[in-house]
Amino acid sequence: MAIQIRQAWEKFVSNGELPDDGLRNVISSSWKRSFDFQVEFSRRQAPVASEAELYRKKQDNASLILAASPALEKSRVFLADARSMLILTDANALIVAAEGDPRVIDAGRSNHLELGGHWQEQQIGTNAIGTALAEGTAIQIHGSEHFCEDVQCWTCAAVPIRNPANGRILGVVDISGRAEAFNPQSMALAVAVGGEIETALDRMLRIEHETVLRYFLVKRSVWLSEDMLVLDRYGLVVHSTRENGTTGVWKESGMREGAQTLPIDEWQAELHKRQPDAEIELVRQDGENIGAIVLLGRRHKKVVARSDSASFRERTVSFAYILGQSPVMLETKERAIRLCEAGLPILIEGETGTGKELFARAIHMHARGAPAPFVPVNCGGIARELIASELFGYSKGSFTGADERGRLGRIIAASGGTLCLDEVGEMPPELQPYLLRVLEDGVVYPIGSQEGRQVELSLVSMTNRPLSTEVAAGRFRSDLFYRIAAATITIPPLRERGDDIALLADHFTEQASRRLSRGKPCFSEDAFEAIRTYHWPGNVRQLRNTIDAMVALVPSGNIRLEDLPIELRSKPHDMLSPAGTLSKAAEAIIREAIIACEGNMTKAARRLGIARSTLYVRLAEYGIGR
Repeated sequence: MAIQIRQAWEKFVSNGELPDDGLRNVISSSWKRSFDFQVEFSRRQAPVASEAELYRKKQDNASLILAASPALEKSRVFLADARSMLILTDANALIVAAEGDPRVIDAGRSNHLELGGHWQEQQIGTNAIGTALAEGTAIQIHGSEHFCEDVQCWTCAAVPIRNPANGRILGVVDISGRAEAFNPQSMALAVAVGGEIETALDRMLRIEHETVLRYFLVKRSVWLSEDMLVLDRYGLVVHSTRENGTTGVWKESGMREGAQTLPIDEWQAELHKRQPDAEIELVRQDGENIGAIVLLGRRHKKVVARSDSASFRERTVSFAYILGQSPVMLETKERAIRLCEAGLPILIEGETGTGKELFARAIHMHARGAPAPFVPVNCGGIARELIASELFGYSKGSFTGADERGRLGRIIAASGGTLCLDEVGEMPPELQPYLLRVLEDGVVYPIGSQEGRQVELSLVSMTNRPLSTEVAAGRFRSDLFYRIAAATITIPPLRERGDDIALLADHFTEQASRRLSRGKPCFSEDAFEAIRTYHWPGNVRQLRNTIDAMVALVPSGNIRLEDLPIELRSKPHDMLSPAGTLSKAAEAIIREAIIACEGNMTKAARRLGIARSTLYVRLAEYGIGR
């Protein structure tokens, strides 16, 4: 058979004639295309990209390479002595990764079957990579079936990799080896690896969809428009606020097709041409655009100017609003009620996402009532150079750039109500004595003013780490600690609240369904069990976000185990005991975050949901070098 194919090739290159039989149709079609492309059959090498171009192509195909990385890692080991290599190309047949037998990789350089090699049919004639792209299907090319004679020393099996969102070809996975080492199993391996990569891409896309939906759910309240679309990075609709009307407008504008062909950062300009009153807000993750929110009507809600204290009278929460029937939660609420009736300064401790601010607002409501201002101050979220003016206010002309009218600080705004200091452990040491003086004397001196302002307020402070540890380490004044922590409340983590997880999950499901104007979905038994037994490191906030995303992502009304995020589908984590296990888990999470953020502590802290100073404390505790 090999001799017959070789004879057919010789006849074709000499007079352009093809045999009536003995040659696969896909090969004869490819030879014709190669001839029409004026590819020289004597061409020895494929073109190769410059280092700069290769770098750009790798950046453009980062998601594809990431999805293929497990297969590439395994190929480095399993193909090391198999006289084969695994090749990954982009959608234009440019090789962006290769692993396998070092001898085969070295041999490939003679034909530029290597990183940067460009293997389109237009460049090097019939070959598995280029022909798989041209035909849009898996194909194996052996020996003399290649168009260029010097490439006929290879046997290759290639499979297109398709985008799970829209079916478009993203690249090719190819198994190549010398023709004399032909292995009929190469095609099966290529198909298996291609399937593995597409599965990984689908998993990555689902995670991106969840991220974009969470962004939408968080930001929706600041937009006036009710006609909104949530798009993924490929321009496909993930969610629509009006299932028929909004998507219909999007389709009629021509942007449905346009968004799928244009780079995501060009969507805004193109949309303005077609829909002048519309707006796109891109959603970014780790510096990359992963989706967008499209507003097809008015843009943002107008902010009505209000007085400093009136602006903090927005959200009233009573203890009845805080869901939970577990003994530990009932005990915590009862303790909070007794303490706020005593009128003591209260320190609320608890992990991130446990609901500390809800308790703070409920304490305010119980002690002061709805008309009184509730003024939250995030001590870890305000720049050190601004926190003094935010807290104490300033008089006109007190410093360069100050408002010419001056400004009341948060403490004065809280007079007659409650001042809530979030992340109080992040309060700069140089400001701590001034805050202590205000709390003891009830008088505030704005920056640049000699006149004090009398204040009367309740104080609730919050922290996600034991503040007594900060006092012992000398990072927080002991006298201020005893002033703000006359009484303490510890909010239990969600994993210690038993059946409250099921109660909260049902409540959040009903809320999300009502907000999205759809029927309340049902959870399968295994999905609900996974939710109930998961350890929820992000506590109630993580549970709410997860439920919100699931309700938006699964419009069918039935949420199955496979619809849950990956971390919930893995085996349950025993995070309850012993303490050493929890400590090791926390250390591992911190290490992973630092590695993922390439050592950037600010990004790692943001990823972990803690203040940067808290991260440094944890690094010291676990002996992790910066």
